[in-house]
Amino acid sequence: MADSTRRHFLQSAPLAAAAPAPAKGKPGYRRSRFAPEGALKKLSENLYQFADTCNVYLIREGNRCVLIDFGSGKILDHLKDLGISHVDWILHTHHHRDQCQGDYRAAERGIPIAVPAHERHLFDDAENFWRNRRVFHLYYVRNDFNTITENIPVARSLSDYSTFRWQKTDFFVLPTPGHTLGAITLVATVDGRKVAFSGDLMYAPGKIANLFDTQVNYGGSEGIDFGIFSLARLREQKPAMLCPSHGDPLPDPDAGIGQTVQRLTDYYRFQTGNDPVESNKAYAVTPHLVCHFQTTSSFYAILSNSGKAMFIDYGSASGVHFGNFERATAATDRMRFVEHSIDDLKRTYGMKAIDVAMPSHMHDDHMNGFPHLSRHHGTKVWCYENMVDIFENPRGQNLGCTLGEPFKVARSFRHGERFRWEEFEFEITHSPGHTEYQMALFTTIDGNRVAFTGDAFFPNPRNDGTLRHNLIFRNHVENDSHLKSIRNLIEHEPNLIAPGHGKPYPVDKQIMLATEQKFRTQQKFFFDMLPEGETDFGLDPSWVKIYPYQWMLEPGKPQKGEVRVQNYRTEPMKMEVSVIAPSEWRIEPDVLTFEAPAKGHAKASFTVTIPKSWTAPSPRLAIAADVRAGGKYLGQITEAIVEVH
Repeated sequence: MADSTRRHFLQSAPLAAAAPAPAKGKPGYRRSRFAPEGALKKLSENLYQFADTCNVYLIREGNRCVLIDFGSGKILDHLKDLGISHVDWILHTHHHRDQCQGDYRAAERGIPIAVPAHERHLFDDAENFWRNRRVFHLYYVRNDFNTITENIPVARSLSDYSTFRWQKTDFFVLPTPGHTLGAITLVATVDGRKVAFSGDLMYAPGKIANLFDTQVNYGGSEGIDFGIFSLARLREQKPAMLCPSHGDPLPDPDAGIGQTVQRLTDYYRFQTGNDPVESNKAYAVTPHLVCHFQTTSSFYAILSNSGKAMFIDYGSASGVHFGNFERATAATDRMRFVEHSIDDLKRTYGMKAIDVAMPSHMHDDHMNGFPHLSRHHGTKVWCYENMVDIFENPRGQNLGCTLGEPFKVARSFRHGERFRWEEFEFEITHSPGHTEYQMALFTTIDGNRVAFTGDAFFPNPRNDGTLRHNLIFRNHVENDSHLKSIRNLIEHEPNLIAPGHGKPYPVDKQIMLATEQKFRTQQKFFFDMLPEGETDFGLDPSWVKIYPYQWMLEPGKPQKGEVRVQNYRTEPMKMEVSVIAPSEWRIEPDVLTFEAPAKGHAKASFTVTIPKSWTAPSPRLAIAADVRAGGKYLGQITEAIVEVH
């Protein structure tokens, strides 16, 4: 099944010759008669600036040009002064109205528009944004209120770390959140100089355009933290000229960027009492094991003598990055990821390459950097076998904390399998509890017997002689899941646990045995509180599921799916299932009848066909499964999401 929505399809489509035309018959907005005064300003032979509601930058090649941001669109009236007859592209640095309020003029002329990938929905789906943006009970004060009022047709997304090529010019898309969460800086060589078109990341040395755009959550300073991080990454690009959306272009901007970083850092410490993310540092647990514990989830670099590294997990740069990007993610998009820590590992610890990355479990806060590692560092992903389908087909199941971007797994391992990487020997075990899709990885590093356990176990603030655990039913939990995990630890006798959050900590057999007893008590609660013989059914919200959970359907094209059942009973269970969908759709067969074996799994296939002439009432809708199990009618106990394109 295709893993991309219509929006994702457009993001990966070839360059459009022209932007899509606005919908015919759609009522338009009033247009203001206001317009900026002034003329084009020459910055170099083929680079010009026009002062509009924002600075609009023009790069010329012959009689063609590309524009960086657009303002009111007044620049179109000045092109003849430069002998320009064709605008090939408008490239936006962020979504605010001052950057794009004139885009309707470009759309009317068929000029294609490219926008930051993580803000695309605030251009081409702006009207839906306004239908759903909360105003009462307002604590999420992020200024996405500065979004355009009407949909703008978008021809291409500018994906982080990609290169947009126009004529002979390559624009590198550097993610620079701060002024907005999805903002980018476009870095290109123009007239022999490296130029950074930085949007509103910085106004002038030591200054930003405003403070209100930097606040995302009530009383927060998130945009300041982001801005410091982004300016540091921009400074590493060593631009010879900085072209901001507001403020004057800045030649030789290194000192000015440094001054801004320092001032923002001082302000952030004053407001929060904390250091910004840019100050976070890793530490060497042992000479061959480096821990990053201030990232949103801890990640570990196992360093071989050859300079190769194995990463255990690799999530967002900080809780600020993860929490705010997670909240800002459109329903059909994936969370933004910004690279971190890698340059420091190379400089400080001599890392030469990231050879392998292994996830402790399937949650996005631990591995949302894996697609980036694969794309930009050639890293191979290895994992425990039951994680493979979730990574390669994230639309398949409805589990907590799933990353909305597929990536390939190069190698998978069975429970109890041993393997070698470089000079290290490992053993992997299935470690359910926090989630069914979790491993424990055991190895010896510099004389320490280390267990990488993800989010299974933590030091216990109760100080009751046990390890802390957690329980999330959407992650798939069975009554003995936690017992399986602690028995893995007892059997392998590590002396050091490397957890999914926080620093590694010592562990001994006494605390593990006490934890095992605690899990026996938890299991007894499960048995006592839930109906006799139904314990695991009461823990698993998806013992019957439609697979895939997220469908992409095209009218006229049949598509197969499955009903999957996990039978926790000690005897076989007859299943009768009817898929509930719009009456015009064809579902074959009408009723699925099959048997789920005792303590086993079963599945049955069905086909969905939407008539070619059918019009979806909304771009996203739900279907359900009406279930009779073991002769008992349970009703519509599970569902799936369908997008029609």
